[in-house]
Amino acid sequence: MADTAQLVVSELVGNAVRACGDQLPVVVEVYAAAFGVAANVHGPDPRTVPRRRGIALDDAEAEAGRGLALLDLLAPGWHVVRSSIGKQIRCRVPCPAG
Repeated sequence: MADTAQLVVSELVGNAVRACGDQLPVVVEVYAAAFGVAANVHGPDPRTVPRRRGIALDDAEAEAGRGLALLDLLAPGWHVVRSSIGKQIRCRVPCPAG
């Protein structure tokens, strides 16, 4: 589950930096919860929200655009809300069934 949470947070932070630039603050919160791992990524620009590109996960030609589809699979129910510094993307990585 740690690898999954790391991939999810990496995708969210990468999206925030691409959307807002590398000179702006991005705040990341990750914590353990009863359901698994919660991750919140705060970005300064409330107007830039993640957008799906409709690229198939198995598209061998695609160089980008699969991240949000991965997020849908690994952290279902992720969403964007306004925050005091702009916006916050919230997601949960559930514990694997076992």
